[in-house]
Amino acid sequence: MASHRKPLDDLRETVGRLSDQLPRPGLRGVDDSLATRPGPARPLAAVQAELDGLIGLESVKEQVQALVAFLQVQARRKAHGLPEVATSQHLVFLGNPGTGKTTVARLLAEMYRAVGLLQKGHLVEVDRAALVGQYVGETAIKTDRVIRRALDGVLFIDEAYSLAPEVDGRLDFGPEAVEVLLKRMEDHRHRLVVIVAGYPRLMESFLLSNPGLRSRFAREISFPDYSTDELEEIFAIILAQHEYALEPGAEETLRRILGGLRHGEESGNARFARTLFEQALNRQALRLTRDADRSVEALDWADVTTLTADDVAEAARALGEEPAPEPEPSRWRRWFG
Repeated sequence: MASHRKPLDDLRETVGRLSDQLPRPGLRGVDDSLATRPGPARPLAAVQAELDGLIGLESVKEQVQALVAFLQVQARRKAHGLPEVATSQHLVFLGNPGTGKTTVARLLAEMYRAVGLLQKGHLVEVDRAALVGQYVGETAIKTDRVIRRALDGVLFIDEAYSLAPEVDGRLDFGPEAVEVLLKRMEDHRHRLVVIVAGYPRLMESFLLSNPGLRSRFAREISFPDYSTDELEEIFAIILAQHEYALEPGAEETLRRILGGLRHGEESGNARFARTLFEQALNRQALRLTRDADRSVEALDWADVTTLTADDVAEAARALGEEPAPEPEPSRWRRWFG
């Protein structure tokens, strides 16, 4: 019997496992009871394979693997009746938005479950709003509620520096949340791993804001911005997942856009690649529906699956990015081209 699989099916299956690396909206700070009901534990090898399959992040992968290897060796020492070396598993993730911090935190939680450090190995992701209240006494209640949800798993606090803001004398309850967190980390030291994350520049100020923070978070992992090649690969994955393709020549436009990004706190990461794709879909839709020579009903398969160089370039401009200028031809090419 002839196969009815579409040509892109095999490619979609191959790249589908990488989809979690791309940032997506989450229910941060929402009291979701499902967060404490993880699915069946995956074998450590399967989780490590997913980590290895992430684009880039080579230094991050090596450090995560070292953490897990240390736990495995300590478990064997304990099995032989030898003393364990007690070290803190709480971590600081340093990096700009969209550089894979949440994805790696989720995989690390699964790894901790696989090696027996955590019973559930789920990830609870929150920010300041989930921890800090507006009235006296409210912050401790909110922070305790979040910690209870995270027990036997990993509590991931994004933009943790916002818990120690520069408020110029104004009343702020962020430091109270930090105090409660530090106490509960000690109370539940065998049931809770905390990861705080944020911009490198601001996280240093956060760690200095309370004498207990630096000693609790002795390990830092830096997440670099993605390179142009890595962003191209991420964009290609998104295209394949949604059964789109670039017209011939549009890859060069895409590369000039990604190569011209200003790397820093606001751009140069996987989130931009996803947003660029979504904007390009809008530009494609406008182009197709405004074609006076053809109705929407007449659009064929190629029309609705192809993004042009102009679609991508206009999408970049809508996001405040301009494609880098095309390189000038060499002197020899001008003479003999």
